[in-house]
Amino acid sequence: MFQYSKIMKNKLSQKIISLLLIIAACFACFFFASQKRISPKTESFQGYYFNTVVSFTFYNEKDASLHEECFSLCQHYENLLSRTVEGSDIFNINHSNGEWISVDAETYALLQIAAQFCSQTDGMLDYTVAPLMDLWNFTGSESEKKPPEHALIQKALADVDYQKVELSDGKVRLINPNAKIDLGFIAKGYIGDKIRDYLISQNVESAIINLGGNILTIGQKPDGKPYQIGIRNPKDKNTYLDTLSVTNQCVTTSGTYERMFLYDGIVYHHILDPGTGMPIDTGLVSVTILSDDATTGDALSTACLLLGTEKGLEFIKSFPNTNAIFVETDGTITSTLP
Repeated sequence: MFQYSKIMKNKLSQKIISLLLIIAACFACFFFASQKRISPKTESFQGYYFNTVVSFTFYNEKDASLHEECFSLCQHYENLLSRTVEGSDIFNINHSNGEWISVDAETYALLQIAAQFCSQTDGMLDYTVAPLMDLWNFTGSESEKKPPEHALIQKALADVDYQKVELSDGKVRLINPNAKIDLGFIAKGYIGDKIRDYLISQNVESAIINLGGNILTIGQKPDGKPYQIGIRNPKDKNTYLDTLSVTNQCVTTSGTYERMFLYDGIVYHHILDPGTGMPIDTGLVSVTILSDDATTGDALSTACLLLGTEKGLEFIKSFPNTNAIFVETDGTITSTLP
């Protein structure tokens, strides 16, 4: 009897130990599964808006579902600001025959900012450059790409003058009915800022927005390290000239290599001099701006490329917490970074 009782106790002890091990194992599985669910997980999403590839990268999987609203915002702003989308504010202005047009408050605000940059650069930035852009047709098929005739350029130049646009109480009027507005030098930066504002309002702490060369960062990576943003080599798209460590700032690059074509051995790029109607030649191939907001960075990258290194360096001095990297055609790099 004693032996039987002892054996039963031993078996009971073994069962209890086995049960405890099973419970511990289940707890461990639950713990690690929970850890997997809450640990950071990078997810990226791509789309095509503003005639370029856009992407959103989230460093916490809880934020990934917000990409749908980001794409919705892209569509909203394209419908609002694109001059090629029928019914957009800019389309309506350009087809108004000089009549006053009421526009959305955001469109009006962006036009005011754009007009200020046009004035500050003495017209080197000019948001009425659309007639020239249409003439050059950099977005057309390869077979269509060739330099316009000189007479046609001169005719288009007559319709380029940012001072011939009136802004008043939420309304816009083209004093010259043949003028056309193009916000290409600033719109993507503005849209990027609006999307970043939305993500921050949703408590996103780590993310990257990339709107075709306009890169905006939110916070830093979950491991506490800054983002590493490469500056592309204009002569080799697969390599980088340098890498910037960025936290909660924007990196915007404008380059003569982005949209261009070769004709009779000569390269023609899409950044046009509003004074001559020809692709600008200041000895620069790209300008990268590091700034707190992408609206400023977008405008400055194009402005500095149009102004050239010397004038560009002087121009950005009036913008606090802003740095620039100028890359010249001979490979010379000039940077204001410390």
